[in-house]
Amino acid sequence: MSQATFTPPSRLVIASRESALAMWQAEHIRDRLRALYPQTSVSILGMTTQGDQILNVTLSKIGGKGLFVKELETALENGSADIAVHSLKDVPMNLPDGFTLACIGEREDPRDAFVSNDFDNLASLPPGSVVGTSSLRRESQLRARFPHLKIEPLRGNVQTRLRKLDEGQYAAIILAAAGLKRLGLGDRIRAVISSEDSLPAVGQGALGIETRADRPDLTAVLAPLHHADTAACVLAERAIEPCLGGQLFGTAGRFRRGSERQAAHARLRRHTGWLALATCRTDG
Repeated sequence: MSQATFTPPSRLVIASRESALAMWQAEHIRDRLRALYPQTSVSILGMTTQGDQILNVTLSKIGGKGLFVKELETALENGSADIAVHSLKDVPMNLPDGFTLACIGEREDPRDAFVSNDFDNLASLPPGSVVGTSSLRRESQLRARFPHLKIEPLRGNVQTRLRKLDEGQYAAIILAAAGLKRLGLGDRIRAVISSEDSLPAVGQGALGIETRADRPDLTAVLAPLHHADTAACVLAERAIEPCLGGQLFGTAGRFRRGSERQAAHARLRRHTGWLALATCRTDG
């Protein structure tokens, strides 16, 4: 669609999960669209997904992180919403037929964050300390590098996870630095974990905006929000699945062949870049 024939829509509806972080992300996109297209009415349709409802089982046992996007795609399919805003690390590598990733927003800090009330970093934790994480990727890397620690599952939204830490259920928890910073909780970060100690998830820190594939008009609407450098990095990260070959279990940033996990992270510097790939086992 050429710029000369482009006409902004009169109305846009954004589908979003209802967690505080998801709503921050949706409101961020809403506000940017309102600034770009003041004649367009932009609203948010909050939704609860299966991934939000099932909190007593690890994600790997109930279908992976794709459970966070299915209901939003249903809203796109039936016309209840025009676009869906996702944390890109939650978006499956292969979208269902009829959907497309129309826009990738600028990335926040992609690294993992060490959060604790009593310890400064992973190396300072005494043997047997309980560390909480919801991610098999993080778990496998932690077990490999810090075998003396006890890694336990941790589900729930950011505020729930912090509450569990504050109640003393964990000595430390690992969260995405981007989410904490976006929620104004950057002061809870005791240390940002280097990618050498915890390679970030594919797409971590970036926002992805999904639309129906038959809506090229929305791709034009979202074009000013698309960040080319971030897109180059995260698309390279997401491209590792066919390169690894075979039937790999997983969604964004987490693959499995047997008990193995892979993670990838790409960076661009002055038009050059690199892609790191880690493979490790959940038993360390």
